[in-house]
Amino acid sequence: MPINPAPRAYQIVLQAIEEDLRTEKLSVGDQLPGERALAEQHGISRASVRDAIRILDVMGIIKTSTGSGPNSGAVIISNPSAGISQALRLHLAAKGINVREIVESRILLETWAAQMNPRDPVYAQQVIDRTAVLIMRMDDPQLSREAFHRIDAEFHVLLASMAGNSVVESMMESLRNSISDYVSDSVPSDEAWQPVVRVLRRQHKAIHHAFATGQRERAAQLLEEHINWFYSQTRSM
Repeated sequence: MPINPAPRAYQIVLQAIEEDLRTEKLSVGDQLPGERALAEQHGISRASVRDAIRILDVMGIIKTSTGSGPNSGAVIISNPSAGISQALRLHLAAKGINVREIVESRILLETWAAQMNPRDPVYAQQVIDRTAVLIMRMDDPQLSREAFHRIDAEFHVLLASMAGNSVVESMMESLRNSISDYVSDSVPSDEAWQPVVRVLRRQHKAIHHAFATGQRERAAQLLEEHINWFYSQTRSM
């Protein structure tokens, strides 16, 4: 009969905080007790408490700050994309997953989101207006490749957010962040970048027009073509 190993000391803190969040003893904006209080409460060392705090920080559950006063210590936040993104980047580096799989996942999420009717029409219009501004910024001939990629990422995450699914939005942001280095390094020179960026600008405008005019199936189709095209271009360089 298998014996379940005892949890590591830091896991006791993680489980306790999870339970407190689930039962609403803790909520976003609340401050965690200090290291000493947590160590005494759970009968573990302060080093184990620090391990738990570091894990929660990486997972995007808390934000830590040094110093003293009401804003110091660990405060509960909710940034799920931070932890997912970090995990994906590490698995990508370790070759546990590959860029093609990230691309396929993006297509799955973005095309699904594109076909959903927005849950909040007011917010959807705000996204249309915001992404129109991003398109104008992408047209700037002096824009660096790095700045273009940042604006491009914001464009895609915003459009996906119109579906009103926070998990999809977090996953989208995580997927984009996980391959940001790959995207930045995918085009070897500014000379090679120019013909690529001209096509990307046209594609973004067509995608935006489809969203703005309610052509949701068309938007999904254009997104899939756009993502596949860029991936094929980077593979050939």
